[in-house]
Amino acid sequence: MDYKQAGVDVEAGREFVKKITDNVESTYRKGVLGGLGGFGGCFEIPQGYQQPVLVSGTDGVGTKLKIAHELNRHDTVGIDLVAMCVNDILTSGAEPLFFLDYLATGKLESNQLAEVINGIVSGCKESGCALLGGETAEMPGFYQLGEYDLAGFCVGIVEKSKILDGSKVEKGDVAIALSSSGIHSNGFSLVRKIIESNGFSWHDKPEELAGQTLGEVCLTPTRLYVKPVLSALQSGLGIKAMAHITGGGIPENLPRCLPKNLSIEVKLDSWKIPPIFQWLAKTGNVNQEAMLNTFNMGVGFVVIVSEDDVTAVQNHFTNYNIETSSIGRVIEGDSSIVFC
Repeated sequence: MDYKQAGVDVEAGREFVKKITDNVESTYRKGVLGGLGGFGGCFEIPQGYQQPVLVSGTDGVGTKLKIAHELNRHDTVGIDLVAMCVNDILTSGAEPLFFLDYLATGKLESNQLAEVINGIVSGCKESGCALLGGETAEMPGFYQLGEYDLAGFCVGIVEKSKILDGSKVEKGDVAIALSSSGIHSNGFSLVRKIIESNGFSWHDKPEELAGQTLGEVCLTPTRLYVKPVLSALQSGLGIKAMAHITGGGIPENLPRCLPKNLSIEVKLDSWKIPPIFQWLAKTGNVNQEAMLNTFNMGVGFVVIVSEDDVTAVQNHFTNYNIETSSIGRVIEGDSSIVFC
């Protein structure tokens, strides 16, 4: 017997790497040393920093991948993978430098996985970071045929004196929500349960979704906030803290950017909740608390600014076609969220 008879095609793996090399290398930016194929990716720290700090983040796409598998659409989940990582490190004020991916599958299907890589490349380009390398693992018997899993890892950089850690937040500051593109990449175990237990398919078009199928809406990729946020920071717009609204929603993620002695009073009627969340709540009979603790509810990212800077900051993100809402105010408290 040989490895191929055991289910692992080494030659197909080599051909896959050749197939994606040009696409991957199209993401390279200044600082990348060498090309694809080494045991490790090398990146030179950019010049101009007095005290450079590297900021790292890692994440996956979760059970959203089940929808991609069922619909045989694989061109968006790579964007999700990048976004979940770079949006996280962005909250520290870090500029993403490079990204690595880990892709595991039961049997390597090069066309399918090339679509996934296309999405990762697209996300990296939009974020200005290099896809420095990755790993593709063929694991027969571990995954169902046609299925794969994804994980990502990114590294960014920020000047030590400019790290955003919540220490500058003060009572009276305002929380500005940046709209999400939809569900993003959290809560899909509940999404799938609601859809499957109520007899819907991914091809159905509920009236609330204005002609889109459930599959199309659910596979909308996570919004990348890197360029507009970095531009705001570079313009000196006075952003004091930021939060990426992922699993756990606003209640879990927004307090992470606050000092221990402050909270935020959030007005529930201050932003527009996208139709998909309204449909999920109604169809699944999910109460408001559970929805807020599971989904982003239309708020993908939050920036904290002083009251004097609210208009300028909102105008900035409007220029990037990102809807904004002033959703709350910083109050005394215990680093929590108070809904009103």
